[in-house]
Amino acid sequence: MIRPKLSLRRPLAILGAALIGLTGVVAVATPASAHHTTITATADCDRLTGERVITWKVVNSEQDKAVTLKKVTAEPSTDVTVPVEGAKSVKLEGYVIPKGGTVQAVQRVPGNTATAKLTVFGKWKKNGQEATNDGSINIAADNSCTPAPKCVEVDKAKYSHTFDGPKGTATVKLDGDLPLCGEGKQWFTLVSYFAPRPQFATPQYVYGTPDSDWIGGTQTEITLNVEIPDCHTQVDLIWGGKDQVIDEIVDGGKRYDNKKLGSPGAPGNRSKGPQGWYNGGSKSCTTPASTFASNCDGSVAVSLSNDGKISKYAVEFEVKGENGFTKKVSVAPGKADTSIVVPAADAGKIEVLVDGKVIENGTYSWERPEDCPLPAVTTKADCKEFALTVTNPEGGLPVKATFTYGDKTETRTVAPGASETVTFKAGKSETAVVALPDLDLETEAVYTPEGNCGGGGAGGEEPGLPVTGAAAGGIAAGAIALLIAGAVLFVIARRRRVTFTA
Repeated sequence: MIRPKLSLRRPLAILGAALIGLTGVVAVATPASAHHTTITATADCDRLTGERVITWKVVNSEQDKAVTLKKVTAEPSTDVTVPVEGAKSVKLEGYVIPKGGTVQAVQRVPGNTATAKLTVFGKWKKNGQEATNDGSINIAADNSCTPAPKCVEVDKAKYSHTFDGPKGTATVKLDGDLPLCGEGKQWFTLVSYFAPRPQFATPQYVYGTPDSDWIGGTQTEITLNVEIPDCHTQVDLIWGGKDQVIDEIVDGGKRYDNKKLGSPGAPGNRSKGPQGWYNGGSKSCTTPASTFASNCDGSVAVSLSNDGKISKYAVEFEVKGENGFTKKVSVAPGKADTSIVVPAADAGKIEVLVDGKVIENGTYSWERPEDCPLPAVTTKADCKEFALTVTNPEGGLPVKATFTYGDKTETRTVAPGASETVTFKAGKSETAVVALPDLDLETEAVYTPEGNCGGGGAGGEEPGLPVTGAAAGGIAAGAIALLIAGAVLFVIARRRRVTFTA
């Protein structure tokens, strides 16, 4: 019996076709509602524009299918876009979210928006598998978004400052990140003064040139510098330009008050920092000086001056001498006084004082001027007397004179315009000495009597007496020399047989 051969090919083909058909049915049967998008949002405020910035987050629920957002509806109705790095943003409508992916889109709405809603219609396949989903956000009403200012008005601006009075420097800076609005400018000025005291006192006078500058536009910080006088001063950092500077601060006059930066009131309190004023300095704003001139009569002329770069106030001088001499005089700035003469009796030591203190180079003692005429010494002599006279010119001081002849000395005081004579008895001394110790001078006078006093000797000897002493010895020595010479010639003559003839 022949059995037919069985083949498995046909049954397997039929089974495969059945399985494929069954799978398609399951897919179609999957409800469309199973596909969806989840929408959430956050909101922020753009202070530059005053707009709310809503960030929508849309999530694809399907891990194996991409979804195309076919339609996007926003309330309020403004653009919803997806930022693309390095390129222009694209619209959320038409955007494809990959499998299980997420997209973040940005929507800008007015700053007073209270709620916002986003509705999206998505398709996962060409036919079927689509869904419409929405999301919303409530924005707190009290969290309003208003645009931040782009500039600050001049009358509302705040500043901060630094100040160094002793160095004459200051800085002023606009607070915050915003410039002054429009063409607005705010001026500030640094000014220094001469002052009569190291504490506040009047009058005060502007020293040098005040330094002014302004803040505005892109210039938000300035530095100010002024020169400081080398004396008592006041330095002020003030609100305003040079037109606000007070040239002279006098008793009962204008004051800066709250215009000084760092003051408790406006406008100075609109700048934070140290107090913008300083008083100090170690010496007076005057230039007291004195010069001295000795006179031949022993008096001293004192010249007082108050002339210098920092001389802005009168100086009260006091001139003191010996024996209680004192005199006061006031010298105005830029002036001099030459009226004080200290008498000879008081000129041994002179002091010039200001505020009770001796000024620099303010001490002096009389010194005899080089051009003063000197006393004259004259003599008169005969065989019996030797007279010495000292004559003191007029206009000078009394002069002490010491006369010395031989072993005798006499002293006289010679008044100005007068003479003093001392007569000595003529003796053996041929010179006399006249000393003027006050002038540190000494002169030698030779005794030269008039007429013949006998033998030409000094006065005081008997007439006709032979000259003795050194002169007689010389004559004797000469005679002996002649005798010796004669003897020598005699011996030579005998040897040579020389015959002397008269």
